[in-house]
Amino acid sequence: MLYFAYGSNLNHFQMKRRCKDSKFLKKMKLKNFCLTFRSKYRAADIEPKKNSEVPGALFNISKSDEKKLDVYEDYPVLYKKHYFYYYRKKIMTYTMVKKNKFRYPTEKYLNVVKQGYRDCKLEKKYLLKALKSF
Repeated sequence: MLYFAYGSNLNHFQMKRRCKDSKFLKKMKLKNFCLTFRSKYRAADIEPKKNSEVPGALFNISKSDEKKLDVYEDYPVLYKKHYFYYYRKKIMTYTMVKKNKFRYPTEKYLNVVKQGYRDCKLEKKYLLKALKSF
């Protein structure tokens, strides 16, 4: 299964620890969405926004990896699954169920995300823009 990561799961070490079968395929951008941080956990989320894009990573994950991610993402309470097509391939990602207001992420969480941006060679400007959205 193809999975699009955009937050802490961009971090290759963390992703491998969570999902042992996962394989990083490539970086990609999800169009017409923007990155934000919210909930009491101050975690990453994406929301529709015209003419915007979210950089992320495409991973191939197994069924057992998906089950582990479901637990980690507190599916279906905190996050729900969102499916989209990219070059005719079905891809799964998670979006928060409740769209609470922006909450600045903790330093620890943000450092994990920043390392993920480095691991995937993503442009930091998108992350900086999301952090200024409050």
